[in-house]
Amino acid sequence: MKDEHNGAGGAGKAQPGTQLDLWGGIWLVVVLSSAQLVSQFLRSAVGVIAPNLVTELKISASGLALLSSSFFLAFAVAQIPVGMLIDRFGPRMTMLWSTAIAVAGCIVFALGPDQNTLILGRVLMALGCSSFYVAPLAIYARWFQPKYFSTVVGAQLGLSGLGLLAATAPLALAAGTIGWRASFVIVAALAGLSGLIVLWWVSDDPPGVPKPEHKKENFRESLRGLLVVTRTPSFWPIFAMFVSNYAVLIAILGLWGGPYLAHVYGYDLPTRGFYLLVLAVASTISVFVWGPADRLFGNYRTPVLLGSGMVLLMLIWLALAGKMNEGVLLVWFALYGLVTGFAPVLTAQGRALFPPQFVGRGLTLFNLATMGGAFIFQTVVGAVIEVMAPNQTVYPLAAYQMSFGVVAGLLALSILAYLFARDPKLHG
Repeated sequence: MKDEHNGAGGAGKAQPGTQLDLWGGIWLVVVLSSAQLVSQFLRSAVGVIAPNLVTELKISASGLALLSSSFFLAFAVAQIPVGMLIDRFGPRMTMLWSTAIAVAGCIVFALGPDQNTLILGRVLMALGCSSFYVAPLAIYARWFQPKYFSTVVGAQLGLSGLGLLAATAPLALAAGTIGWRASFVIVAALAGLSGLIVLWWVSDDPPGVPKPEHKKENFRESLRGLLVVTRTPSFWPIFAMFVSNYAVLIAILGLWGGPYLAHVYGYDLPTRGFYLLVLAVASTISVFVWGPADRLFGNYRTPVLLGSGMVLLMLIWLALAGKMNEGVLLVWFALYGLVTGFAPVLTAQGRALFPPQFVGRGLTLFNLATMGGAFIFQTVVGAVIEVMAPNQTVYPLAAYQMSFGVVAGLLALSILAYLFARDPKLHG
């Protein structure tokens, strides 16, 4: 195992966030992204196999929504203790503890004979993956200069987006070849391998640099720190945007896009996987493109409002368009992925609100909003469809149109709240 002075592949001497060796920094991002890649796969994997689960296990629309969204609810609840653990024990150690739980969740899901067991597997997956995004962010805050933070976050989201790609056409192919259960056993093995890579290569701080002197807080002091974070100016308006920024993508990519393509267009498993792959590829490219947008515009606010506004227009289009022809539908999926990638800029804006000792808790609270929003959006869509198509296993176009309209309305509320957020001095 690499010691604290040889982490990240021996990046060379560096001061925190100032002189990181280029290749050492790239390798650090690649290694940490491998963990989130697993998380990205697991959170969206239900989408492509959802119609198969409905048929095999007789799951209703609301039950399907609960199966998928339980991941996001458990993930959101875990963010508060994860933030405390990161600030108390360090991000690397927190990630290692998480990995074993994620592996267990994959195995439980793969062996689950009924809906309740599958939900238990999803909850364990979520608890295991709960540190795989914010823990790397806490490490980046120590390794990279602030002006590069959103770019590095964009790189991580882009690389981990390969997990979203794997949960589309590749998962459809694997499910059709060896079955979805065997596929999740393989994912369990890959998750364990990712944890071993982090164990071997990653350190919390740049080599040759002493760990930051932070007072070791007790449990009560850690909770008090959470209150300090929530009282930070502009915390709640930015929190509101975090509720929607990822949920608008995962509500379609992670769950309802597959049933929508199956029920409205009659597409089979490989075709559904292809359309979702297009969306996943576009969203992966998107975060790379949006990553440096704060430096391009000279502020955080403009790219966030531009991105969220375009997402809102795309949702309104989907809600009003009815059944599209194949070419237009493919264009919609590609464009939607391209406009959803402003999360790196929003994350950089949120990170700029907090001093170093509160970064872990601040980012995990924002991640709570992200995953809580995914839970809310997927559950709301399921409830709307259940009301409009009770006791049905094939849902009509009108039910989906109403659902997408509701998603657009929720996003509009987040945008209105975000208008009250201040724009911290860029890279201050």
